[in-house]
Amino acid sequence: MPHVTQPPVRIAILGAGAVSDYHHVPGIRLDPRAELVAVCDSNVALLEQRKRDWPVDRVTTDYEQLCADPQIDAVIIATPNNLHLPMARAAAAHGKHVMCEKPLGLNAAEVRQMYCAARDADVVHMTAFTYRFAPSMRYMKHLLNTGALGTPRHFRSQRFLDWPETSWGWRQYRNQAGAGDLYDMTIHRIDFALDLMGPLERICGAVARFAPRTTTADGQPCAPSEVDDWSGMIGQFASGAVGVWEGTTLAKGYGLKGFGHEWAEINGSEGSAVYRLHEPNTLLLGKTGQDLAPVSVPDEFLSPAGSPRDPQVGVPATVFRYDLVWEFVSAITQGRAAVPSFHDGLRAQIVADAVLESQSQRTWVTIADEPR
Repeated sequence: MPHVTQPPVRIAILGAGAVSDYHHVPGIRLDPRAELVAVCDSNVALLEQRKRDWPVDRVTTDYEQLCADPQIDAVIIATPNNLHLPMARAAAAHGKHVMCEKPLGLNAAEVRQMYCAARDADVVHMTAFTYRFAPSMRYMKHLLNTGALGTPRHFRSQRFLDWPETSWGWRQYRNQAGAGDLYDMTIHRIDFALDLMGPLERICGAVARFAPRTTTADGQPCAPSEVDDWSGMIGQFASGAVGVWEGTTLAKGYGLKGFGHEWAEINGSEGSAVYRLHEPNTLLLGKTGQDLAPVSVPDEFLSPAGSPRDPQVGVPATVFRYDLVWEFVSAITQGRAAVPSFHDGLRAQIVADAVLESQSQRTWVTIADEPR
């Protein structure tokens, strides 16, 4: 029989900013099963630039038009957080598969609506928890699942960035972002913990804001920031294990070539493992009598099976991000659920919201795990 080639998955990007340029468009270009066919953004000048940069012929400011178009199979949402809910609901209503940047919404109630809409429409839905695709994170999960670390006892996460104290634009206003570092960065690490350690039972958390961010990068005045630039929490897992998280954008000297400091660690009864973003192809491993030392991630964990991406090409801390699109398209073409899904985004959002509740109430908050 002659070989039958499956038509490419036709993808529209909603939100033409830096995240799409850095993660999603390179991922689409690498995947022969995918094609970028349209782009939507409210910034007309940026759309004209993207026509040249990416390139793509069809651009529009009307996302509903793209969601309704039968010539589009899937959308990637990379817009301000307050737009995620209406865009995801529009995509699901028209049978489009949808991947969305985190946080999925401004709160868990919004995210629950997104999840239910996509689930009930029977479309592939995916949360862009980028760092799950880091080779060392994938290898650490393998070691944990195979018992190489023994019984997990402690989870520990640090995400320290040295960002300018100028305006974050829409990201510094609650009605568009929901929260600051907590929703933008720490939510990734909450997802790490849930994926590796299982459900959280209760948490105690806090947020703080230190930088007023009353000027733009070019010196223009703007309304002050309303959101946190530091977040921290401690938690107890249903398994009995414990966790500690801290994130900040104000850690001076933690540039590390733009990637910042990221440290995610598990201490088990038989050994410890540490993932670091700026060296994602090595894992620190240690046990009693053998200090933590770097170990190269085995080849089978450097990229997904079947991926055309050469893991030896490019900056390691950048190129694994392209695997987001590979997983999304794989789920669509294979007729299966994507991982991580909107349900994973909802579970992480529930915990992040509980941090704000804990801050407000000055108490521990019980986490109710979300049923599917």
